Amino acid sequence: MGDYVTPGEEPQEPGIYRSEQMCLAQLYLQSDASYQCVAELGELGLVQFRDLNPDVSSFQRKYVNEVRRCDEMERKLRFLEREIKKDQIPMLDTGENPDAPLPREMIDLEATFEKLENELREVNKNEETLKKNFSELTELKHILRKTQTFFEEVDHDRWRILEGGGGRSGGSTEEQSPLIDIGDNEDDSMRHFSAQAAMLRLGYGGAGTGEMLPPAGAMESEEGLELTQHAVAGSAPFANFGFCGFCKALFYLQHEDMIASSAENSGIGDVLSADEEELSARFSDAMSPLKLQLRFVAGVIQRERLPAFERLLWRACRGNVFLRTSEIDDVLNDTVTGDPVNKCVFIIFFQGDQLKTKVKKICEGFRATLYPCPDTPQERREMSIGVMTRIEDLKTVLGQTQDHRHRVLVAASKNVRMWLTKVRKIKSIYHTLNFFNIDVTQKCLIAEVWCPIAELDRIKMALKRGTDESGSQVPSILNRMETHEAPPTYNKTNKFTKGFQNIVDAYGIATYREINPSPYTMISFPFLFAVMFGDMGHGVIMFLAALFFILKEKQLEAARIKDEIFQTFFGGRYVIFLMGVFSIYTGFMYNDIFSKSVNAFGSSWTNSIRHEYIDDVLEKGEKASEAQWMLVPELAYDGNPYPIGVDPVWNLAEGNKLSFLNSMKMKMSVLFGIAQMTFGVLLSYKNFTYFKSDLDVKYMFIPQMIFLSSIFIYLCIQILAKWLFFGSAPGSVLGYTYPGTNCAPSLLIGLINMFMMKSRNAGFVDEEGNIVPQCWLSTWYPGQATIEIVLVILALVQVPIMLFAKPWLLYQREKKQTRYSTLGGSGGGASTSQSVRADIAQDDAEVVHAPEQTPKPAGHGHGHGDGPLEMGDVMVYQAIHTIEFVLGCVSHTASYLRLWALSLAHAQLSDVLWTMVFRNAFVLDGYAGAVATYILFFIFGSLSVFILVLMEGLSAFLHALRLHWVEFQSKFYGGLGYEFAPFSFERILAEEREAEENL
Repeated sequence: MGDYVTPGEEPQEPGIYRSEQMCLAQLYLQSDASYQCVAELGELGLVQFRDLNPDVSSFQRKYVNEVRRCDEMERKLRFLEREIKKDQIPMLDTGENPDAPLPREMIDLEATFEKLENELREVNKNEETLKKNFSELTELKHILRKTQTFFEEVDHDRWRILEGGGGRSGGSTEEQSPLIDIGDNEDDSMRHFSAQAAMLRLGYGGAGTGEMLPPAGAMESEEGLELTQHAVAGSAPFANFGFCGFCKALFYLQHEDMIASSAENSGIGDVLSADEEELSARFSDAMSPLKLQLRFVAGVIQRERLPAFERLLWRACRGNVFLRTSEIDDVLNDTVTGDPVNKCVFIIFFQGDQLKTKVKKICEGFRATLYPCPDTPQERREMSIGVMTRIEDLKTVLGQTQDHRHRVLVAASKNVRMWLTKVRKIKSIYHTLNFFNIDVTQKCLIAEVWCPIAELDRIKMALKRGTDESGSQVPSILNRMETHEAPPTYNKTNKFTKGFQNIVDAYGIATYREINPSPYTMISFPFLFAVMFGDMGHGVIMFLAALFFILKEKQLEAARIKDEIFQTFFGGRYVIFLMGVFSIYTGFMYNDIFSKSVNAFGSSWTNSIRHEYIDDVLEKGEKASEAQWMLVPELAYDGNPYPIGVDPVWNLAEGNKLSFLNSMKMKMSVLFGIAQMTFGVLLSYKNFTYFKSDLDVKYMFIPQMIFLSSIFIYLCIQILAKWLFFGSAPGSVLGYTYPGTNCAPSLLIGLINMFMMKSRNAGFVDEEGNIVPQCWLSTWYPGQATIEIVLVILALVQVPIMLFAKPWLLYQREKKQTRYSTLGGSGGGASTSQSVRADIAQDDAEVVHAPEQTPKPAGHGHGHGDGPLEMGDVMVYQAIHTIEFVLGCVSHTASYLRLWALSLAHAQLSDVLWTMVFRNAFVLDGYAGAVATYILFFIFGSLSVFILVLMEGLSAFLHALRLHWVEFQSKFYGGLGYEFAPFSFERILAEEREAEENL
């Protein structure tokens, strides 16, 4: 692009057209005042610090401990914030911006946060312990209740057995399921085997003898039930058996059929065939000397794990355990996670230590919780009373703990946002101080900053305030430095211009001090959008939506709506506002409002059809054949155009409406496109002259303008001449006889003939006054053929000039500089330049050594900085730019035809919605018509908003964006800079808040 201009040489221009003038400066701050000075610069937000320690690790910098302390404080505050949000306590956010605390206040903040965190963690730990105990006691309460109910049912069945009540007569319910589960296999052989095995394990030996046999399971493996025999003479039936005895009795009653079928093969058929009373007596006598050592465990398990738990118990214990379950109606909290879960109470009966070990391991694997359960009803009753008492006490203590926790969080919620702001400011200050260098005396910090020249006074005042607040006696120093490094790009924006600047920056950050397209985009972008979107009705909808966002912007900003689509529309509210305003204007010019026209000034066309023909058609009515009549311009047009915009009569023309509008909008698109491209080339001239690049002015800008004028600007002149001179009435145009509209020149074919240099007729009529064949292809002004040949040759000549002239001159300049540097190097040593600087006020002087000048970037624009000229790179760079411009002029002109295409599509879609939807409401009469009007209007309005305003608006927006990025900005905009990122508390806090909201 050319040389960077040193700040002292830069001409004064309004900052809106170019980025702000920047300078590199050094800051000398005393160690004690550095914190306060950086804090003041952060509040100002006009200084970008450079890292002077790029090779030093982050963990080896001077203020790394302070940064870590800030990270720790921020972690504690985030912990507080999470706890406050968990309790749904609103956090007070007044929006105030407290000053950065002094370094000594950091200790007080740390102590406050440490105390709050420890107190809150202790309260949380106590609450968690209390909740866990409460959950365990609640589960134990349900276990005692369910097991007590279970044992009462068994005792009831026992008494029925003793009284001979026939326990099988009752209804079958869930609570009357078998106490000893022998599996759910429905196979008869398996049932038979299971029953027989159960009988053997219960100790039935020979038929009717009452002798005990060794259990089958005990003989096979160690997992069998251990049986011990005790002779208890004269004992009553089941008196000494406790729970084991009535388990066996109940098992016999509930599996009488299987036992009977098994008994036939085991030799006790005569016993099983006896009557019930005799069988009970003989069974009691046989079981009286037996006492089985059955044990049981009780606990709770999650309901969804119960089926798998049952299957694994049955398979792992080989059917030697009995499981009884009951669902808990209340929703309990998990003792570990605290989440609400549905659980079941279970009780498992088994015999032997091996089965006990297996059962406990299975319970542990399924995360079932086991609880102690006494054997006797009295003990269970006493434990239940104790559990209920402890539960009530825990409720009281837990409520007091939660109240205390709530009070702590409410008090913290009033200050947590302010604390976060302070901590983040402290952290950002120390992070910035890590960019500084420390002098050898350890008493001064040195920094390098980029800052706007126009704001130097404000920066110096901020440094003075920081020095005064710190109490330092040594003033802070700001020293401007000379540099040829490219400064950052800083464009001042406000809430109106920010949206348009973002559109430009999305393409690329402007190179330092090059033309800023944003001011021109503020007008051209909404205008080109409106050319494609032009409709007064749709423009009003867009305008009102943007106006609502603008009028309610403070309330909407305070609401902090996180929806991404809403934020997109709200952020671009001023862009949408101008798009709506320009759409209303272009819709007025098109005379188009929801596909209808408004006859505001009276049409320039009148009816030229004879009334007799019209009356004849009206008399025939439906019998008349359909025909299209045309208004002849010579008769129907009064010669005075519609005052502004399109004549409304064209909305009634069904035959040639599209032909007329397409021709008009196509030519209009070409005019707008070439005008914007020409403006872009003219802006490149401003860039070349600003950067003092004479080669670019002479061998880039001038050839480009000649090339563009010879072809495309000439085409625009032809379009305007055709609109102005070739009307409907015959006459004389530029010295040639013009017969009428059938001989109006064809510009597209004429442009093709211009490049092909074809011979054409001069004028529209021959010497005898007859119209020549294909008169629309004739030349229409004297000397047109010669002028067009000259223009084509002139345009072609510019291509080699743009391609070779600048690289050749750069090569010659490089050779001359090399020769001079060689001669200067052999002159007998380097001489040091000196000058004398006199101070008239104090009558003294000093000798100043002129610094060695750093070479500026070469002004050849070949994409490189300092160093020798690479001719190959220069040629490739120049060839790319030349080809891009020459071919781009053609392709970009065609690309602007999208203005016509999208305008046509939008108008046709609007017409389809009116014709196919809303117009049908006017066909019906009476109440049906009124109802249809409401319904179809709702459908019409919804489709108009969602399809024509939103979808078509987004399409037109994207096309307008492409026209500005590619067709317009490519003519002058480099976009190779980097953004000015000042150290600003406002920006840092906004980024932190946005990051929090996106979590």
